Amino acid sequence: MKSGRNPTRRYFLGAVATVGLGILALPTHAQQPLELKIMAPANPGGGWDQTARSMQQALVAAGIARSVQVTNVGGAGGSVGIAQFVNSAKGDGSQLMVNGFVMVGALAMNKSPVTLDQVTPIARLTDEYQVIVVPANSPIKTVKDLGDALKANIAKVTFAGGSAGGIDHIMAALLAGAVGADAAKVNYVPFSGGGESLAAILGGKVTAGISGYSEYEGQIKSGKLRAIGITSSERRPGIDIPTFKEQGIDLVLANWRSVVAPPGITPEQKKVLADAIDRLVKSQAWKEVLAQKGWEDAYLPGDAFADFLKKETVRVNGVLKSIGLVKS
Repeated sequence: MKSGRNPTRRYFLGAVATVGLGILALPTHAQQPLELKIMAPANPGGGWDQTARSMQQALVAAGIARSVQVTNVGGAGGSVGIAQFVNSAKGDGSQLMVNGFVMVGALAMNKSPVTLDQVTPIARLTDEYQVIVVPANSPIKTVKDLGDALKANIAKVTFAGGSAGGIDHIMAALLAGAVGADAAKVNYVPFSGGGESLAAILGGKVTAGISGYSEYEGQIKSGKLRAIGITSSERRPGIDIPTFKEQGIDLVLANWRSVVAPPGITPEQKKVLADAIDRLVKSQAWKEVLAQKGWEDAYLPGDAFADFLKKETVRVNGVLKSIGLVKS
């Protein structure tokens, strides 16, 4: 018999190679519609809740997720939510949590045993500039009027905003300091949900309110609230609100929002979530959300976001200590 390769063996190896190529050609998990849960660590109505629900809408509309469930866990500027997230979602590659600038300060203010070092950073998503609003019938017409009131008697000027130690609180203190008042004595009333703070402002229970533009946009446009200043360096397209800088106050501040995953997830799970967010921010559905909400695209993924988060934690804690909100 003539020696040579066994034709049966050749056929078998060819079949194996074909099957192997077929497996490699199959779509990855990252390309399959996901089933996700997103926690907004605040009550309904605020910026984190809006971000989570906007993500929910866009992820489904873009075909990235089959279903997205949003849950709200309010309290202490996100301190309650992050504690629950870290403890109950550990190792779960289907869960995400929205957070941002506010949580950095709140964790320091509340001396939280759970920190942002314990979550898995995924990406920074947006920036949003802050506005100060007053009721339509308020005698305060400009930032100068508000500054004069602060200098006259800071205790009589009350600000409504998000949780203690967050960007709203920091902004009130920075404004007081910028006009020559004692920033450590600023009279700030924290609310865990945007709806509650809005009711306090409209009801005249506080002097002014501080939040991102999107939270007050409807009331500003309807004439129920008067916006006296925005913290951008220059006027924003389509937003007719004077900046603090053009009114002689050197105050520029952006509220960033981001998304993180639980601790203990695998590199593969992290990649699936990171890829999903990357597809989200590049989708037309998300671009429409940014335009509608007036949010700035501030996408920063992966290691760059993790590095930003560490540096921002140091920066925010430094500001809080300098204005007496956190003890050294």
